[in-house]
Amino acid sequence: MTALSDPVSSRTHPAPRERVAADETVEIAMTVNGTEATVAVPPRAHLADVLREQLGLTGTHLGCEHGVCGMCTIMVDGQAARACLLFAVQCEGADIVTVEGLGTPDDQHPLQRAFSAHHGLQCGFCTPGMLMSSYDLLRSTPDVTAEELPEQMSGVLCRCTGYRGILAAVDDVAQTYPDGVPGPKACGHRTLVGRGSGGGSGAGAPAGEIPAAALPEQVELPSGPPSAVVEVTSTLRSPVDRVWTVLNDFDLLARCLPGARLTEVLDGDRYRGRATVALGPVKLSFDGLAQVVERDPAAHRLRFHAQGADAGGSATRADVVLAAESGPDGGTVLTAHADVHLTGRVAQFGRALAGDVSRRMFEQFAASVDEAAETGSVTAPGRGAQLRLLLGTARDTVGALARRGLGRLRARLRRP
Repeated sequence: MTALSDPVSSRTHPAPRERVAADETVEIAMTVNGTEATVAVPPRAHLADVLREQLGLTGTHLGCEHGVCGMCTIMVDGQAARACLLFAVQCEGADIVTVEGLGTPDDQHPLQRAFSAHHGLQCGFCTPGMLMSSYDLLRSTPDVTAEELPEQMSGVLCRCTGYRGILAAVDDVAQTYPDGVPGPKACGHRTLVGRGSGGGSGAGAPAGEIPAAALPEQVELPSGPPSAVVEVTSTLRSPVDRVWTVLNDFDLLARCLPGARLTEVLDGDRYRGRATVALGPVKLSFDGLAQVVERDPAAHRLRFHAQGADAGGSATRADVVLAAESGPDGGTVLTAHADVHLTGRVAQFGRALAGDVSRRMFEQFAASVDEAAETGSVTAPGRGAQLRLLLGTARDTVGALARRGLGRLRARLRRP
């Protein structure tokens, strides 16, 4: 593969924007496969996520997300680039071509036909990166030889084919088009439609449209198993009646949840709100809806469903049950149980980490409920609370890994 230059540095930059907070969005305009598109993106969103989640161009695959595997190779202003290494906000005014722009099932690009003829694909996960990388190679170096291809195509990794079919396909096209490979065949005006994360507009969609998934009218929980199941039991100093007063006041209850606040009270015991979760440098902001489905004063039990989405394509849904009962010394035992469903970027944290973060948040929530029951108000958590969340989660994760490694070592030592 030819050396990747920086397409951003070679483009005339627009005037600098004012500073944007991590939980805010920036509206940018670019041309994607011949279609002008406007998207509202968080500053930290990389281009691959925006292409996939907000414009529905899922042909750009994500592998390592470190710029090593080459799966996300696309063309930016005529040069090959790793979409996972570019912030979307860097691409204001850029001309982008993805594998969808290379050709269509009815009018395939010569490279696509050659990959099929030479069986240059197996599972298909690396194929978009291979196609875009080989297109860039044959466009810039049409006289590449068969002997040079293994090194030139080494920028995209494949774990299925052994590369022979891929190299044969690229060499076939190089021999057929000695003066240069034809350009993309599927770049033209079309409507770009996201996958529910919203925030983007192609032809026919108003710029800056609020994502539908971020403004649900009803909470809909998935039918499958949750990403994480969390249950935290805490002993509070306050008596159970005062604790129930907090649980029964959803505005006060929301302020006890770390990073959450109500923005609108709706009918039917529904509430709109915003929640911000910070885990080290990663900061996610969710706009969504909570709906109380059970409120039992006699049993001191509250159950609600919550659903939210952020501008970067992450979504979370949860079934939460809070139950309080009399505890020792006139206090309260508060149990929080949650089935948490994660999709999008936030799901990449994994079940274990998602469960650890949720558990830490519920521990902070219990402390805030105790404070609210005693004083009627809640102290807003500062950066120190976020740091404790990060350090506590990291400590638990490292400890679990260490215990797992020690267990494997002991098992090996027991072998005869």
